[in-house]
Amino acid sequence: MRRLTHTLAFTALAACFSSAFAGGADMKPPLERLPGWAVPEAYTLDLRVDPAQTRFAGVTTIRVELKKAADHVWMHGKDLKVSSVRVIDAKGVSHAAQYVNAAPKQGVVRIDFGKTLQPQELKLVFDYSAPFNHQLQGLYKVTRDGRPYAMTQMEPISARYAFPSFDEPGFKTPYKIVLTVPNDEVAVANTAIAKSSKDGKGWKTLDFKTTQPLPTYLVAFAVGPWDVVSGGEIKPNAWRKEPIRLRGIAPHGEGSRIHIALSETPVIIQTLEQYYGFGYPFGKLDLLAAPDFSAGAMENAGLVTFRDWLMLMDKNSPSDAVRNSFNVQAHELAHQWTGDTVTLDWWNDIWLNEAFATWMQQKVTAKVHPEYRADLDRVSRAEGAMGNDSLVSARKIRQPITGNGDIQTAFDGITYQKGAAVIGMFEHYVGVDTFRKGMRAYIQAHKFGNAKASDLVGAIDKAAGKGEAFKHAFNSFLDQSGVPMVSTRLDCSGTHPVLHLTQDRYLPLGSSGDPNRLWGIPVCVRTGAGKAGVQCQMLDSKTATMQLSGGQCPAWYMPNADARGYYRFSMDKTDLAKLNGHLGALNDAEKLAYADAVKAAFHRGDIDASAAMEAVRRLAPSKTRQVALAPLDTFAWIWKHEAQTDAQRAALRKLASEAYLPRLQKLGYVKRKGESSDDALTRSALAGFLGVGVKLPAVRAALLQQADRALEKNAKGRLNLAAANPDLLSEDLTVAVEEKGKPVVDALIAELNKTTDADRRNAMLAALSHAPGAQAERVWNFALSPQVKVGEMFRLLTGHRDTQQGRDALWTWFKGHYDQVVKRTGTFASGYVPNLAGGGGCSMADAERLQAFFTPRLDDLPGADRGLAQTTESIKLCAALKKAQDPSAITR
Repeated sequence: MRRLTHTLAFTALAACFSSAFAGGADMKPPLERLPGWAVPEAYTLDLRVDPAQTRFAGVTTIRVELKKAADHVWMHGKDLKVSSVRVIDAKGVSHAAQYVNAAPKQGVVRIDFGKTLQPQELKLVFDYSAPFNHQLQGLYKVTRDGRPYAMTQMEPISARYAFPSFDEPGFKTPYKIVLTVPNDEVAVANTAIAKSSKDGKGWKTLDFKTTQPLPTYLVAFAVGPWDVVSGGEIKPNAWRKEPIRLRGIAPHGEGSRIHIALSETPVIIQTLEQYYGFGYPFGKLDLLAAPDFSAGAMENAGLVTFRDWLMLMDKNSPSDAVRNSFNVQAHELAHQWTGDTVTLDWWNDIWLNEAFATWMQQKVTAKVHPEYRADLDRVSRAEGAMGNDSLVSARKIRQPITGNGDIQTAFDGITYQKGAAVIGMFEHYVGVDTFRKGMRAYIQAHKFGNAKASDLVGAIDKAAGKGEAFKHAFNSFLDQSGVPMVSTRLDCSGTHPVLHLTQDRYLPLGSSGDPNRLWGIPVCVRTGAGKAGVQCQMLDSKTATMQLSGGQCPAWYMPNADARGYYRFSMDKTDLAKLNGHLGALNDAEKLAYADAVKAAFHRGDIDASAAMEAVRRLAPSKTRQVALAPLDTFAWIWKHEAQTDAQRAALRKLASEAYLPRLQKLGYVKRKGESSDDALTRSALAGFLGVGVKLPAVRAALLQQADRALEKNAKGRLNLAAANPDLLSEDLTVAVEEKGKPVVDALIAELNKTTDADRRNAMLAALSHAPGAQAERVWNFALSPQVKVGEMFRLLTGHRDTQQGRDALWTWFKGHYDQVVKRTGTFASGYVPNLAGGGGCSMADAERLQAFFTPRLDDLPGADRGLAQTTESIKLCAALKKAQDPSAITR
């Protein structure tokens, strides 16, 4: 703000500035949050959209409450060509205004009124056009099988590419969407069509019903030659009086493949309604399979969008695709309550959307498909988040937002998986029924509005009656990064057995982090079977003691009962030895926590490779897939970074073969009629580990035999991909690419250009990423071609990280094609580009070259600073652990 000091000048201008300095005094663009003195109340989007063209055009009208006298308002708009802006005041008088690109890089614009307006309700009317985006943001265009489609992806801050807007989640209003499209195109939006008309000149206008209040990032519509498939109606129930019209929206010719996904939708919706005690509030429900998409899926109210392979399936689809489809659909539909009905106020609370949808998806899956073992998925995903959360550069769940880059990088494992694990931990602590009571109160109190973390934590606390200590404990996980480490020691020298507890921060070897950090941790310990064998205590100090019930010294104990706690544990050596002798007494979730404790000890430098591999021998015999495979992450690190000689690799192959090959041989390589999806997933995982990972000759021979059949051409010159087991197609083709090189690469690239089947495309892309030698560079170049979707590009650029030679080759190529990669991915993916370039590195030289290359480019890559920091730190930690290892331990 510029200070005025001349008395007469101040007096003459007083009237213009009497309602605070909301006028022209301070014209610095707001690069974080927009000021709150101009608030949108409703939008009308009237757009003319033809996917065959390069641009779209329209009129956006926004009703705005001007709360203070001002001669301008701040808004968002990016790459929009605005031909005129009109301001219509409360009396209906219209006058021209000026549209100013105040901060083009951030998409912040200023609307200059030309005079100071007093507080009132006014309308802003924008006539504009814009290009269809080609980086899968805003209103973007993609081509599939020669046909163009236009569709939207507004989250997090891409609505500004599609229409002038107050592009922040706290601004929640109704939308009226009107689309004028060619007669032969299908258009869908958040709501159902209220009326339609044709102009007799090849165009039709579709007037959609007004939406419930939404933030800009949930506005959605799509235009193209879509197949529209009826999913019937979801019947009314105790929570909802009206039926829900359910439809699948698929690319042209693919409608028959969306039925499997649609068949799961009613039970998901009904399960969510029952939990929240609140009926689905958005009328109709369309599920759209997008030909290309930047995210996995998007929870737009009434029009949920997915990557095509998550929706388009048939009886031969891979088992993991079927499971992923259900899980992702459950996640997105859970958002209809947490995210859509109740929306975060600002991006620092994105966990209120994503963590709760992740947590709720696990509950829905556990109820509807218990055979999917969502309880184990919960544990493994939380442990996956701990890998990132162990970094000093890790985000907090509630990370302060300092700019667009922080918004774009907030959609990570900390927000989703860590957030869900923390929610689950405190749900377990207060009780499932109590937690649900708090969630229902939270939804009711904030329905169709916005909320903050304090609203949610307060609602749970009120239901539980735990007081300030509970809030402090919950917030200790929200407002600081890091993984708690709970160290335990059993003392049976007194009258009652006592468990000594100490907490600090888990830090891997080589970390510069401060270990002195405190949380409020609900620690639950198991000393026997069933609920009676579990007791819990809040650990909110550095040390504490837990007096164990029962009076007798337990033969063993498990420091994280049911693996419900978001913490790692370290046990006294004597106590650990006893636990090792009683692993059979643990449930499957606890065995996963045990495997993670071994992994954590290895990465902290507490144990060597030989000790870490003991977990393979202990856990591989488990009948439960997730438990048997749990040690493989640590095995893969040792194989990749520590095994240096033929003898060391032979020792690891021997261990892998003894532990897992009999199981794969029993399953066989051919899909059996009526086999469980878990068997199919086990086969795929073991074939990938043994055949592609440690390269056992017998497994590779079997996979190559299947690949040879799949690579045979029919009379039309197409590959016979259906000849392979669909669950092993990726592994089959990968071995073929590695073994035969150019002929197979030629065949797969040619087939990709003819194939729209998403599952087969994914398998071929995965295989091509393993192309050897000179063929690798050919594949990387192919990744930049139009034949590869934008959303597929990363798949081709993530191979060759297992060896220094491969990383060096990819690095050289990346530097030479950096501009092309960034141009294709757009700013939304900027935070992931450093990892794309340098992920998997394990030397100080890898870290230094990455830092040197990206540091001068950070200003042009929002969010890349965090991506660079995390990738560099991960590389340095890997180097420190590698340096500390004694490779001879492998052969002991």
